[in-house]
Amino acid sequence: MSAEAERKTENLPEWKREEVGELQQLIDDYESVGIVGIAGIPSKQLQDMRRGLHGTAVVRVSRNTLQTRALEDAGLDDLVAHVDGQVGLVATNDNPFTLYKELEASKTPAPINEGEVAPNDIVIPEGDTGVDPGPFVGELQSVGANARIEDGSIQVMEDSTVLETGEEVSADLANVLNELEIEPKEVGLDLRAVIADGVLFDPEDLDIDVDAYRSDVSAAAARARNLSVNASFPTAATASTLIAKATGEAKSLGLHAAIEDEELMPDLVSKADAQLRALAAQIDDEEALPEELQDLEAPAPAADDVDDGGEDEDESADDQDDTETDADADDDDDDDGDGAEGLGAMFG
Repeated sequence: MSAEAERKTENLPEWKREEVGELQQLIDDYESVGIVGIAGIPSKQLQDMRRGLHGTAVVRVSRNTLQTRALEDAGLDDLVAHVDGQVGLVATNDNPFTLYKELEASKTPAPINEGEVAPNDIVIPEGDTGVDPGPFVGELQSVGANARIEDGSIQVMEDSTVLETGEEVSADLANVLNELEIEPKEVGLDLRAVIADGVLFDPEDLDIDVDAYRSDVSAAAARARNLSVNASFPTAATASTLIAKATGEAKSLGLHAAIEDEELMPDLVSKADAQLRALAAQIDDEEALPEELQDLEAPAPAADDVDDGGEDEDESADDQDDTETDADADDDDDDDGDGAEGLGAMFG
């Protein structure tokens, strides 16, 4: 505390010096300190909110002049500008984002009174009001609700906006809303600003969609990982993926080039076996094949082969009709015999 601050404090009455000292101790004991608005909160609800924050945050209400003195003595001048109206100090060891979320969650619906400003559009919803026919239908209509008597009760025929954000609540509207038990405002501790690690946070900075933020971070991490892998830029997170990718590409190259490597031999043998079976399936003479290769079906033709049939096949058929002779037939028989002898020699 500076010498000037000490002199100012010494001039205070004893109870005020004690109060400032307790506020300063509160500020020193916690990592984050902020200002909360408490206007319009009934005493009982305020006590309930303070109890609800037990273990998370501490709320201390005092005179504004004493709060200002304690903040100035602690070097938190940035918060002094927010000490205006009905406010209190809030202190926590949680980060400011968690504090803001806790305070927002502690807010509860409350009725709005005559003369207050609407915090948002006030809407009387469509449906049965549960009120028996009587003068109340006129009160509804007078505040702008589309209401009428129907089926023995007063009905609101459509959602009716009876007051827009920022407009003042009239006595008639306050009575109607109270009769319908509509509570259009929220009552709670309104965080105005908080300082953590020397950084000042406004509510706008803290009001974030946590799920959307988490999704954005995950998407950015995934894109960074893909970039690292595609650019072959090794990092601690992508080295294993790059090694696995390189291993797969090396294996593919080895199989394509038929490199007789010990690790590739099982795959090369399987590839050769598949090729042999495909070839054997094309031979009509089963006696020319060993027993294990008999009764194999030819693999289905590729889509491109089927599409290329049509006109070319017709032309081939015409050419064959024009050129086929008995000698050609004999040649075909000779060819089949040679194929059988060749496969017989191959398989013993």
